[in-house]
Amino acid sequence: MPNFKVINYVFFQMGVMFISLSLWASEISIERENGKLIIKAGDDLFTQYIYKDEKRSKPILYPIIGPYSKPMTRKFPIEEAGDGEEQDHPHHASLWYTHGDVNGVDFWAVGKNKGKIVHQEFIDVTPNSFTATNLWKDFEGKTICQDIRTLTFHEFNRDQRAIDIEINLMAIAGDLTFGDTKEGSMGIRMAPEFRLRGKIARGSCTNSDGKVGKSIWGQRASWVSYWAPFNDENIAISIFDHPSNLRHPTWWHARDYGLVAANPFGQHDFEQGPKGAGNLKLKSGEERSFNYRFLFHKGNPGEANTSQMYIEWSKNQ
Repeated sequence: MPNFKVINYVFFQMGVMFISLSLWASEISIERENGKLIIKAGDDLFTQYIYKDEKRSKPILYPIIGPYSKPMTRKFPIEEAGDGEEQDHPHHASLWYTHGDVNGVDFWAVGKNKGKIVHQEFIDVTPNSFTATNLWKDFEGKTICQDIRTLTFHEFNRDQRAIDIEINLMAIAGDLTFGDTKEGSMGIRMAPEFRLRGKIARGSCTNSDGKVGKSIWGQRASWVSYWAPFNDENIAISIFDHPSNLRHPTWWHARDYGLVAANPFGQHDFEQGPKGAGNLKLKSGEERSFNYRFLFHKGNPGEANTSQMYIEWSKNQ
């Protein structure tokens, strides 16, 4: 005969846990203001989607505020460099999507003769997501392709925030080639504490296959995670590559100085294969979608059970 006192106690405990987590989870809201969307969790800033800025060659998310109000990305080049930041790679602007060879045009770097990703319009804005269209233009203003992107924002509890990103690349202006280069694509430049080397670096990293440190660069994996201690707590940035993505598990352009980018196109650089082996070719009118999650959370991958969180996300996304 079942012990109903035990069962009731278990359900009571589960209920208390659920209520506790729900109380900490805040509703997401999105406001439009002067070339950017302001995304909040409750009354607190989560991030901003900056889509019109003459100083930027592409839309970016900045700043990104993680658990316990910790900044997840560096300030430079959007603002003056913060404590411990290196003023290198000015194209590493917080969090972005772009690529270094699109029909021969470099959208990854910035400067003369480089491409720009130009915001067109918002197709949809909901309380916790938006869908936008962008034109990829060369340095003469010619349209190379289009993307439609949907970003969805979550605060699950005070320990976890997430950004889900779907990018749909569309060959609207003729045949399209995303070229074989390591300089791409779904990238983030983390706050200096997450670095493996540097003035205030105290970071560690691993991937879904258990590789650690600098050895994760150029490796294929379902996810990567960087974390660092802040006071008495580990705070982590984990990036998920969806199983439906081209060439999953993807290669990771993951450096020890704070850059991490999921790149399914850089086969030549990552595996020393023949040049062009990683090309993505789309005929005029074709399209290809990619899905990623950026999870900002308490705990290293073991403490947070990142592997299980990845499995749950990949099944439900």
